[in-house]
Amino acid sequence: MVRIMKFFYSFSLVLILLFSSTTTISAATAPAPAPSSAPTDIIRILKKAGGFTTLIRLLTTTQVSTQMNAQLLNSNNGITLFAPNDNAFQSLKPGFLNSLNDQQKNELIQFHVLPSFVAITNFDTLSNPVRTQAGDDPERMALNITSSGNQVNLTTGIVNATLGGSVYSDHQLAVYQVDKVLLPKDFFLPKRPPPPAPSPEEKPKDSKKKSDADGPASSADASSANKRGVMLLLLTFFLVAVSSL
Repeated sequence: MVRIMKFFYSFSLVLILLFSSTTTISAATAPAPAPSSAPTDIIRILKKAGGFTTLIRLLTTTQVSTQMNAQLLNSNNGITLFAPNDNAFQSLKPGFLNSLNDQQKNELIQFHVLPSFVAITNFDTLSNPVRTQAGDDPERMALNITSSGNQVNLTTGIVNATLGGSVYSDHQLAVYQVDKVLLPKDFFLPKRPPPPAPSPEEKPKDSKKKSDADGPASSADASSANKRGVMLLLLTFFLVAVSSL
């Protein structure tokens, strides 16, 4: 009996050890969860490509890079960026960038951004003028894109540029190098004047109209008062005449 109990005790101990080792091995060999992919960062992409120092600085100071990264996280439309390299910025008129105020710098960068993903083979499907994130004013913000074979041309009415190739594409963000900075016509057209303020001469006209409208009533009141005065005067003469009899 004692031998049987020892046997069962030993057998139970072996099963416990075997189960524990199996669990440990399974836990050790279980695959680790795959790390989540990092969100798209336009600045990191341009730094990795190299040659876009000025564009990176403008994207950062205008906070357009932050806006683009947020759009990529929260929208399914994607984004297309036309990226002028440092040579393109250096070909601008000296002092041009420094002459722009903060709003114009923001407008300049937004003019290089399309609010949707466009594959390099799909530029011929766009309708001109193409809408950018700077606005869709056909007179001041027009961007026309034409493609012929492997060549894609862009014109703003001020600048004619050529697509130099793909810098980055992940089916949500497309970055294409362009050989010139895209300058909108808005920078070179006279600013639209504000709507004219009401002329001071118009106010007397309104007052005159009001006087004209009130005129007949005022004349009638004056006539009625004159009649009452005459009646009182006649009544006074009558009473004086009667009292003297």
